[in-house]
Amino acid sequence: MNSIDEYVKSVKAGEVEDFQPIVEMYQKQIYVYCCRMLGCKHDAQDAVQDIFIKAYTKLFTYEPKVSFSAWLYKIAYHHCLNLLRKRVIRQRVHRLLRTSGITESPEQKLDRQWFSAPLEYAMSRLSADERNLLVLRVFEEKPFAEIAMILDKNTDAVKKKYMRIKQKTIKWIGEKEGEEQCGNEMSPIKIKC
Repeated sequence: MNSIDEYVKSVKAGEVEDFQPIVEMYQKQIYVYCCRMLGCKHDAQDAVQDIFIKAYTKLFTYEPKVSFSAWLYKIAYHHCLNLLRKRVIRQRVHRLLRTSGITESPEQKLDRQWFSAPLEYAMSRLSADERNLLVLRVFEEKPFAEIAMILDKNTDAVKKKYMRIKQKTIKWIGEKEGEEQCGNEMSPIKIKC
């Protein structure tokens, strides 16, 4: 089995079909990342396709100095950030044009329930940058050094920012869980150090 760098080198040399194993290696990880960043499975599916198209067209810029995973997640991060910005604009326009009495679609209900209520509440209060850092560290289990490469930040700065985000998130999860009765299930997500 070839390593990722061998596949990249082969694709750069014109062997287009060698991009497929790259997609197969990272497709699920990028999809889960996009689901957590965007909060919508349908948007995540579209985003994954766009991200791999961007990765393919920009593959000539990849240098093995950084891990391929960090390079790909950086593309995914910027793509999701752009989608979130566009979503905010669409929501503002929609609110201006919205008529009363519109009910939530089944897909919207499923998307809303993607996370536990306390975690969803906490994630919704984070900025896109904060959410990205939390998703990369907690859900994707990326080391701080790799997150720093993805975000173009200093590793120590990333650690400090993560600790602040972790404290805020734990506080907000606690607030939401406090609002709910003790009988409801607790969030399965543990915010790690």
